Amino acid sequence: MVPETPGAIAGFLRPRSSPDPDFPTAKPQQPLHDMIHAVIMAGGIGSRFWPRSRRSHPKQFLSIVEEATLIQATVARLNGVIDNQNIHVVTNERYLDTTRSQLPSIPPENVLAEPVSRNTAPCIAYAAFHIHSKDPDAVMVVLPADHVINDVARFHATLRVGIEKSAEEHSLVTIGIEPTYPATGYGYIQFDPEDRTPDDTLRAMFVRTFAEKPNLETAGRFLDSGDFLWNSGMFIWRSDAILHAVETHLPDVHEAFSWMAQPDADITDRKQLSVSFTSCPSISIAYGVMERADKVYVVPGAFDWNDVGDWKAVYDLSEKGTAGNAIQGQAILHDAARCLISAQDRLVAVVGLNDIVVVDTEDALLVCHKDATQRVKNVVDYLYTHRLDEYV
Repeated sequence: MVPETPGAIAGFLRPRSSPDPDFPTAKPQQPLHDMIHAVIMAGGIGSRFWPRSRRSHPKQFLSIVEEATLIQATVARLNGVIDNQNIHVVTNERYLDTTRSQLPSIPPENVLAEPVSRNTAPCIAYAAFHIHSKDPDAVMVVLPADHVINDVARFHATLRVGIEKSAEEHSLVTIGIEPTYPATGYGYIQFDPEDRTPDDTLRAMFVRTFAEKPNLETAGRFLDSGDFLWNSGMFIWRSDAILHAVETHLPDVHEAFSWMAQPDADITDRKQLSVSFTSCPSISIAYGVMERADKVYVVPGAFDWNDVGDWKAVYDLSEKGTAGNAIQGQAILHDAARCLISAQDRLVAVVGLNDIVVVDTEDALLVCHKDATQRVKNVVDYLYTHRLDEYV
């Protein structure tokens, strides 16, 4: 039975209140296209893509399913919506040079370095203060660096709806993905079904609840209800709106970066940034702000989307040959089906096995079942714990 109220599925849903009518609704004073900035979050190491993704050269800098790297494809996808001069990338300081070399069209000063990683809330607060200091009327489109989106025109249309909503009503907007199966690896967003148009015209809908990653039974109920979307981790808001929300719900994070609002602040001061990041809790923007804020809306993204979260996602995105096998590099498969083989320097032979992933690199080899690729992260955790740093 489909739940009738947000609280009906205990342990997964957190109901939210209706919008606050007293929330500020400042209108932009300059043309919308000049105000739009992108923030691309590119600080992770992609541990589920081990052994190809390493601490020295993580997932976002790899060519996973096309010639361009994931971060290059993310920037290219914004062409026609956001000017390169308004694209900002937040990455770990160890990846500063790699990011700039992979994105020569982005101004070097737009690549912002995190001294330490503290999840998405501090990352976004840092970027918001940086952008707001340059453009107080800025609208920010926040995107992970490692998504694959094939229907770019539909993606652009979704962004425009979200941009209009955030600019006009000073709201916080997220992009949800129309679910195609009862996924247990994604969080979910429940929207108000009364906001959906009969012809499914793109529009921003009020968010009733956020849901944690559910079990299979609950995911099936979410799918059957028709008013749940996958949480994509993509956001749109005015810089002043997100700063106000961070100050309200994560005051420690806001305080840590408030020095950037001073007219004479050196926003590249590494020492000061290090103090700011290390003083912040490690918390996501979704949990720290979006699930607690009042004026939150979601635009359904009906485009072909994949967050490329693990090697199974690579299999799903890859061209398949005989028996459903996807092969990168040199491989021989005999009596094997539905496998992903990624061979770097050597010939890989697989005999009598189905539904496996083999990733071969110069110094490490991964063999796992295709349904266990999320657990590759456990291997990386083991390597860290046992100080096998040469393999991380």
